[in-house]
Amino acid sequence: MNEQADDIEVLSGALAWLQSGQRVALVTVIRTWGSSPRPPGSLLAMNHHGQFVGSVSGGCIEESLLARYRDGELLVAEPSGSKSSATRPTMVDFGVNRQEASRLGLPCGGRLELLVEELSGPESVEPLLARLQNGELVARRVDLSGGETYGQVSLQPGECGTEFQISETAVVKTFGPGWQLLLIGDGQLARHLASMALHLDYRVTICDPRDSFASATPLADVFYSREMPDDAVNALSEHARSAIVTLAHDPRQDDLALSAALESRAFYIGALGSKRTAQARCKRLASQGYSAQQIERIHGPAGLTIGSKRPAEIAVSILAEITAIRHGITAQTQENS
Repeated sequence: MNEQADDIEVLSGALAWLQSGQRVALVTVIRTWGSSPRPPGSLLAMNHHGQFVGSVSGGCIEESLLARYRDGELLVAEPSGSKSSATRPTMVDFGVNRQEASRLGLPCGGRLELLVEELSGPESVEPLLARLQNGELVARRVDLSGGETYGQVSLQPGECGTEFQISETAVVKTFGPGWQLLLIGDGQLARHLASMALHLDYRVTICDPRDSFASATPLADVFYSREMPDDAVNALSEHARSAIVTLAHDPRQDDLALSAALESRAFYIGALGSKRTAQARCKRLASQGYSAQQIERIHGPAGLTIGSKRPAEIAVSILAEITAIRHGITAQTQENS
C-alpha cells in the first residue's frame, strides 16, 4: 500500500468513527531520533474505545498511546472562555531514554515526538477527504503559534517536494496523489530503474511504442504503454508529483517526450545521454521555441555523478537525483550546506 492510500485509510477510519459519535484523535509523527520504524508525517487515528487505524511506530507504542488517550492523559483543556475546541493539540514524547525505549519496545535509545489532535467532528475531516478524492494536492496546516489561533487547521493547495514541514509555529503535511515515474524507452536500464522505484512507492510506467522494444517478460507492478511518448507525458501533465526520464536513445522518441514534459508540472525531467548529446538536444529544443529557462528544467545527462558505468549503477544515480529533487535538495543546496 502506498503513502496516499495509507493516509486515506486513516482519514476514512477517523471520519467513520466521528460520524458514529465517537471521540477520535489524530496522531502525527513529528520528529524521530535513533532507529524509528515510521518516518515523520506518518498518521494514526484512534477512538476512545481503544481502536486505531494507521501506525506511528510499527506497533511498538500504539498500545500505550491508546491507553493514555482513553485515560485522558494526552489532551490539554482549552482555557475557559476560549473560542477554540474543548482540547488543545498536544506534543507527546515516547522513548526519551534507554529505559523508556526498552519498556515501550522501541529500538535502544529511539525516540518519537507526536502531535495529538482531538478531532471536533466529521467537518474536521470531510473537506480534506473530498479534495483528495478529487485528485488534489492539499497541504493541511496546524497552527502552533499560540494564542487564540493555536490548534486551528487550514487547508491550502499543496506544493510538490514539501511532504512534511515543521516549525515553531506550525506543522504542515501535504496529502495527495502518489508519486509517479514515467520512463520513455524500454530496455535494461529502464528495468533496473523501474524495479528500484517500486521500492520507493512510485507508480511506474514504461512507455515505448517501438515494436522491437516490446518486453517479452514485463515486470510485475509496472504499467506498460504503447502510446506515443508525448501522449504518455500529457496524461501526467497536471500531476506535480511526476518524474519523467527519457531513455530511448532515439531523438525522435526522446524529443517528443521532452517537449511535452517542458509544458507539464513534473517536478523532475531527466534525459539520458552524454554532455555532447545534451548540448545537441538543447539546440533542437531552442529551435522549437523553448526558452533557456524552460530547457534548464531538464537534468541531462540524468543522474548524480557517482562514476556509474553499468545499467544498475546508472539507475542508482538517476533515482538518487530524483530523490534529492523530490526532497528539495539541489546542487546549490549541497554547496551551501
